[in-house]
Amino acid sequence: MEVCLLAGKLMLANGGETYRVEDTMLRIAQSFLEGEASSYVTPTGIFLTLQEENQQKTKFIRIHLRSIDLNKVVLVNDISRKISDGLMTIDEAYEKLREIEQLNPLYPMWLKTLAAAISSGLFVLMFGGDWKDSFPAIIAGGIGFIIFVLLHDIAKVKFFAEIVTAFLIGLIVSVSTKMGFGTNLDKIIIGSIMPLVPGVLITNAVRDLMAGDLVSGLARGAEALLTALAIGTGIAVILVFFR
Repeated sequence: MEVCLLAGKLMLANGGETYRVEDTMLRIAQSFLEGEASSYVTPTGIFLTLQEENQQKTKFIRIHLRSIDLNKVVLVNDISRKISDGLMTIDEAYEKLREIEQLNPLYPMWLKTLAAAISSGLFVLMFGGDWKDSFPAIIAGGIGFIIFVLLHDIAKVKFFAEIVTAFLIGLIVSVSTKMGFGTNLDKIIIGSIMPLVPGVLITNAVRDLMAGDLVSGLARGAEALLTALAIGTGIAVILVFFR
């Protein structure tokens, strides 16, 4: 049971879809169990029941922090396949899962910040801006990404971090355009906030709804909607002062 729950926890907390988490947990359980196994997964918790002969065990774990680290999802999937093929014992699987739990993010902070900055500048071009507009977008997108990560680590409240970050991005872009660095304010703002847009969250929400996981799909959709509202609120407030 501990191996199944740890695998499910790692996948759900790092961006795995609901159906994939349930399928992985059941595959692992059925590899080591002669009885029946059933699971129920939501974005914030996992229920698992194992039944063997006359004995039944049920356990629930809470998922407090969620982020996106698809490398860990891939590693857990690989362990699940090895277990199903009989290439790994339960003790080896638990040890490997504990190692994955302790892994640092695949990409360092400086590289993710650089990617956020460059992508912000390129999004401006894609939305119809010119090269002159890309410079403030690169600055605002990179600084905004760092501020979001720091605020999220300190406050532990994602929506607060998103509102403040959106406000500061709007402030940087507005001041830049007032100083002559860029002309298309709307396109620069849209490009700069793109690293904050919850693309994986929206994709998983639609995937869960299509798979019939209505509770998980609606919960992820509501989370994505709140993120969009937080970003919009932060930008709207700063535009009131600079219109």
